[in-house]
Amino acid sequence: MTEINEDEAAISRVLARDEARAASSLTFGTARADALQSSSDHRASERRDSHYDDNRDGDQFEREDRAALRRVQGLRTELEDVTEVEYRQLRLENVVLIGVYPSGTITDADNSLRELASLAETAGARVLDGLLQQRPHPDPSTYLGKGKAEELRGIVQALGADTVVADTELAPSQRRALEDIVKVKVIDRTAVILDIFSQHAKSREGKAQVELAQLEYLLPRLRGWGESMSRQAGGQVGAGNGMGSRGPGETKIELDRRRIHTRMARLRAQIKGFKPAREAKRANRNRFAVPSVAIAGYTNAGKSSLLNRITSAGVLVENALFATLDATVRKGMTPDRRPYTFTDTVGFVSNLPHQLVEAFRSTLEEIGDADVIVHVVDASHPDPGAQLTTVRDVLGEIEARDTPEIVVFNKSDLVDADQRLVLRGLEPAAVFVSARTGEGIDLLLGRIADLIPQPEIELSLLIPYDRGDLISKLHAVGRVVTTDYRETGTLVTALVHPQSVPGFKPFEAVHAS
Repeated sequence: MTEINEDEAAISRVLARDEARAASSLTFGTARADALQSSSDHRASERRDSHYDDNRDGDQFEREDRAALRRVQGLRTELEDVTEVEYRQLRLENVVLIGVYPSGTITDADNSLRELASLAETAGARVLDGLLQQRPHPDPSTYLGKGKAEELRGIVQALGADTVVADTELAPSQRRALEDIVKVKVIDRTAVILDIFSQHAKSREGKAQVELAQLEYLLPRLRGWGESMSRQAGGQVGAGNGMGSRGPGETKIELDRRRIHTRMARLRAQIKGFKPAREAKRANRNRFAVPSVAIAGYTNAGKSSLLNRITSAGVLVENALFATLDATVRKGMTPDRRPYTFTDTVGFVSNLPHQLVEAFRSTLEEIGDADVIVHVVDASHPDPGAQLTTVRDVLGEIEARDTPEIVVFNKSDLVDADQRLVLRGLEPAAVFVSARTGEGIDLLLGRIADLIPQPEIELSLLIPYDRGDLISKLHAVGRVVTTDYRETGTLVTALVHPQSVPGFKPFEAVHAS
């Protein structure tokens, strides 16, 4: 299959999803991902059944939907386009991972390649081998040195691999040059992450954000100037491009670029259109002075498990990277009965593609607008310090670094006392919790109650007996200190947030007595 046909198929999948053959291809991709996840779901469920409470995670409706049988519409054995053959094959993709590291960073390189292996498996591939080359800088033309690239071709042929995955974001020229040497498809870390996001996005906004990120990634990587491209030429007689060589106008690649730019503009407008509804919900919470707590952290650190343990939210919990892409909001309550909202957000990962940060900026606003950030870290991870740094870098990009933060080391049941001392050295004020056993949950809830904004304006109100709704509202948006029943109404002393004061002004005791 030529590289031209390969790119045309890729563009067709992204830009023409509503066409019949693209829909069929995507549905097959979903079925393949479901089949691949079934075995890992079974193993994960066995581990959970042995440790978890039965109702700890609530109702896992999304898990059932993801594993359900689906009737595939419009199946045909006849292919309209021969370039679709490789996308119709229902088999695991065999991949070889490669990376380059400078001297002295072998541990970091190993951890990064293991994380890339997890990403590849989540995307639906089988990892056959992982190779690292030590050199000061990646080769500007082929990423690996040319000699090592030749060795890689032999390893790929011996293992029968279909794809090579680089542990970085390759320049378009590097990807093309490496493909020419190894003779199989070459992709990079960013492409794998985008593929996972495209499989897991389920809301309209999430799907639009993923498609926008995919197009931004694809645009500079279009290639093809082959015979099927209709070149523009004219007047260059000396170069042999005179009469009879003029093309019809735009080249094929220019048409593709224009289509991509048009689609990207529509997606940006669509994502912008979701903003008023999101702001209306947020304004409604602000009107009732409901504080918000956002759960942020590295992917697969246990954010959704923690939300389920605290609120029984029923959010999908899966031992896979980026299982959660869409924000989930649930209600929480402090020990003194003050309500607040809990928001589960998309996880971060090292070298998170810039396109995803930009595309998911609207979703990440939930973190930026939160009153408190619960920063969840996987205590059992080989390098928790790198997780902390990665997440805080992204928080800085969305201007949320000044928000009060509670660092939570989750999965504490998997670490020993020595490892806890090391983690305590990283974050002395951190809370150790386990969403599996419930350890530290009460301490975390107490820390949240201390940090969320408290009612600070004291009001003395005389509420008429026929306005019991105001008493209920006081309990909802503030804290009732004293209650005394008088002949003309209920005399209440309460603490409320500043934005709630105007609604109670007419009932101040000094005016009503």
